[in-house]
Amino acid sequence: MFTGEDLILACSAIGAGLALIAGIGPGIGQGIAAGHAAAAVGRNPGAKADITSTMLLGQAVAETTGLYGLAIGIILLFVKPLT
Repeated sequence: MFTGEDLILACSAIGAGLALIAGIGPGIGQGIAAGHAAAAVGRNPGAKADITSTMLLGQAVAETTGLYGLAIGIILLFVKPLT
């Protein structure tokens, strides 16, 4: 039979898996941003520094969503609320 603690641990594992799905969006967004930045540098090589700095700033902001999801997933897996 399942106890309340087993249910909480199972739900924590499911929640951790769902939280890690948050890494998909930033990965796709960063790939799109890098592709557009490469195309922009190809059109205007003189603006490479400005394009690169703007792209890296945008990717750093986008990555925070994935990192927050990872942090929540780790918390759900390793923090035992009933022990």
